[in-house]
Amino acid sequence: MANLIRIYEENPNPKDIKKVVDVLRKGGLIIYPTDTVYGLGCDITNTNALERIAQIKQVKLDKANFSFICEDLSNLSDYVKQIDSPTFKLLKRNLPGPFTFILPGNNNLPNVFKKKKTVGIRVPDNNICRAIVRELGNPIVSTSIKDEDEVIEYTTDPELILEKWDNLVDLVIDGGYGDNIASTVVDLTGIEPEVIREGKGNIDFM
Repeated sequence: MANLIRIYEENPNPKDIKKVVDVLRKGGLIIYPTDTVYGLGCDITNTNALERIAQIKQVKLDKANFSFICEDLSNLSDYVKQIDSPTFKLLKRNLPGPFTFILPGNNNLPNVFKKKKTVGIRVPDNNICRAIVRELGNPIVSTSIKDEDEVIEYTTDPELILEKWDNLVDLVIDGGYGDNIASTVVDLTGIEPEVIREGKGNIDFM
């Protein structure tokens, strides 16, 4: 049975954030709000938790395209190869924001992702998930929680999310109604930036 915890985005309660981080440090899975759809996440350093998410998503962990949720761009060099100045400026102009940027991964990626040449980086414009990452001290791995409903692709009501995911995760954060449009995904590994999924937000390329 998952716990439901209410956290307000305007001013996340530090005690509640600590409770969430305790769950993550013990290998727990959480569902949490972002600036787009609700996400399913775990501590990037916990292999067992990563395996659980891969199992839920029915993908092989080493082939999974999970995003890394970061607090800001200061941790970029931990997982991403050195990028040029125009690329960094593009990131700085658009983050925090509803975008996932595909960047070349470096050798510091967690062992389970060592074979991957790229990594998706997210810095959501949402105080709750960024406070969690700050308290945890490293990124959380994230994937969107999709719905089987063909009309409503993403569930936006935290109580309905709890009903559906109750037996699969350890904690659901009620951060208010979520959005039903996923992030825009931009590949920055080529010569020119390439939008590979149109989602929320208008990207500023200039």
